[in-house]
Amino acid sequence: MPDLMNIGASGLRAYSSALATVGDNIANAQTAGYARRTVRLREAPAAGDIVLSRNSIRPGGVEVAGLSRSVDSWLVDDARISSGDANHAATRMSWIGAAERSIADDGNGIGTRLTAMFNIADELASDPASQPLRQQFLLSIEETATGFRQTAGALSHAASGVADAATGEVTQLNTDLGALERVNEGLRRARAGSSNEATLLDERDRLLDAVSSRLPVITSFDARGAVTVRVAGSGDALLSGGSIANINAAVGADGRVGFSLTSPNPAIIAPSSGSLAGLTEASNHIADLRSGVDALAGRVAGELNAAHQAGLDSSGNPGAALFAFGSSAATLTAAALTPNDIAAADASSANGNMLSLANLRGPSGFEQAWAGIASAQAQSAASARAQEAATTTRYDGAAAARDAISEVDIDREAADLLRFQQAYEAAARTIQVARETMQSILNIF
Repeated sequence: MPDLMNIGASGLRAYSSALATVGDNIANAQTAGYARRTVRLREAPAAGDIVLSRNSIRPGGVEVAGLSRSVDSWLVDDARISSGDANHAATRMSWIGAAERSIADDGNGIGTRLTAMFNIADELASDPASQPLRQQFLLSIEETATGFRQTAGALSHAASGVADAATGEVTQLNTDLGALERVNEGLRRARAGSSNEATLLDERDRLLDAVSSRLPVITSFDARGAVTVRVAGSGDALLSGGSIANINAAVGADGRVGFSLTSPNPAIIAPSSGSLAGLTEASNHIADLRSGVDALAGRVAGELNAAHQAGLDSSGNPGAALFAFGSSAATLTAAALTPNDIAAADASSANGNMLSLANLRGPSGFEQAWAGIASAQAQSAASARAQEAATTTRYDGAAAARDAISEVDIDREAADLLRFQQAYEAAARTIQVARETMQSILNIF
C-alpha cells in the first residue's frame, strides 16, 4: 500500500506541474518571443530500489524530468537572417523615400522653377522694355534660388534623420548586448530544465532577434545555453566570455554614416544586412544626391551669371551677377537687382542677350540635368521598393515556419489540459483507493 500511495502522490505532483505548464502556455499565447513549453515526464524508481541496477527497479510512479521549449534552431537562424535582410531593405527604403520627397518636382520643385525662369526670359525677349516682365524675371531668379535652398534643406534634414537613427540603433544595440550578458549569467546559474531556465532562453532568443535585425551576427552556445556573439563576416567579438563590445556610430561632414567597435578591440564594421546596413546605404545615397544638387546649383549660378554679365542693362552697362553662390545649394541666393539692372540687350539688339539664354536649355541644359537627377532618384526608389517587398515576403515565410513550431496552439493546449486533468484525477483516485484498501484491512482486526 505504501507504494500505491507513493505512486498516486507522485502523479499529483507531476500532473500538477504539467497543468501549470499548460496554463503558462495559454497565458502567454500572445506574448512575443514566447516558445511553447512541454513537461518531460519519466518513470520514477520505487523507494528502496537499487537505481544502479535496472533489473531490480519496480514501478514507483512518475516524476518531472524537466521542461522543453518547442524550437527548431535551423528555423530560428533562418528567421533571423531573413529579418536582417528585411530590416536592411525597409530602413533603406524609408530614407530613400524621404530623399525622393525632398526633391519632388511638384509646383515648387527645382525643375518647375527652372522652366518658369526660362519661359519668362522668353517673354521678356519679346518685350525687353516691359517693366512687369523684368520684375517677373527677377522674381523667377529668386524662386529658383529658393527652390535650391529648400531642396538642400530637405536633404540636409533627411541626412540628419539618418544620423539620428544610426545613433539610436547603436544605443539600443549596445543595450541589448548588455542585457544578453546578464541573461548569460542567469543561464549559468539556472537549474537545467526549470521554468526559470526556459524564461531566460526565451529572453536570450528575443534579444538575439533584436541584435540580428540591426547587425548580421554569428552565434555559438555553451552547454548551459549562454551565447557568444560575433559580427558575421569579420568575426569581431560582440559578446564573448563576459566581455561586451561597445559599438559607435560616426557621421562624416557630408552626412555619411559609419560604424565601428571602440572596445575592447577597435575595428571598423561594414554590415551587410540589418538596419545598420540600410542606414549606411541610405546615408551614402543622400550624400551623393546632395552632391549632385550642389553641383547643379553651382552650374546654374556660374552659367547664368556669365550669360547675364555678357549683356547690357537699361543704362548700357555690363550686366551684374544674378546669383551669389558659396559651396552648396543651401548658399544659393539671388542678387539684389532692380528691373533696370537686367541685361536684356547685347551690342546688336535690345533683346539679344535675353535671347541667348535659350542656349542654356536643351539636351545638355539645366532642366535636363535636373531631370536626370530626378530620374535616377526615381529608379533608386523603385528598386528599393521592390527589394523591400521581396525581403518582407521572405521574412514573413521564415517567421511563419518558425512560429509553426514555437507558437502556442490553443486547441492543442486545451487537449493537453483535459488529458492532464484526467491524469491528475486518476492519481488522486489512486490515493483514495489505497486509503480505502488500507482501512478495509485494518477493519478486519
